[in-house]
Amino acid sequence: MTALRDRGYDPFFPTTAERRRYSDRMAVVQTAVFPGYIFCHFDPRKKVTVLSCPAVEHIVSFGGVPAVVPEGEIEAVRRAVEAGGRPRRYLNVGQRVRIEFGSLAGLEGILERIGKQQRIVVSIHLLQRSVSVQIEQDQIRVLEPTVS
Repeated sequence: MTALRDRGYDPFFPTTAERRRYSDRMAVVQTAVFPGYIFCHFDPRKKVTVLSCPAVEHIVSFGGVPAVVPEGEIEAVRRAVEAGGRPRRYLNVGQRVRIEFGSLAGLEGILERIGKQQRIVVSIHLLQRSVSVQIEQDQIRVLEPTVS
């Protein structure tokens, strides 16, 4: 990003605070809203200047033409992040999930519903009974479907 700024560009790399669990503690770290992407307005005829920056590997393009993200969408992302918006993985009711953190860590269940305030309800099957728990969305990991 610094290299782009040094060349006169105004890159946009939205980040947000996220809780991370380490072996001995929880910490808040800044993470990318769109990992691997930097938004930057530039003249497509001068893309070599952008591509020669150390952190830039590719320019997202379709048919050899750099992709254009409308300024209104960039502004919407900027405003959402400033207002405390956080990226969330897309979840579907019925997906199998594993609880990764907290007192229920290690248990697996089915996503039953997505509730208010970024909490989800997971149905956990124990001793041939189902128990529903409400937990924070960042406490789970979506399990890949098994192919038989």
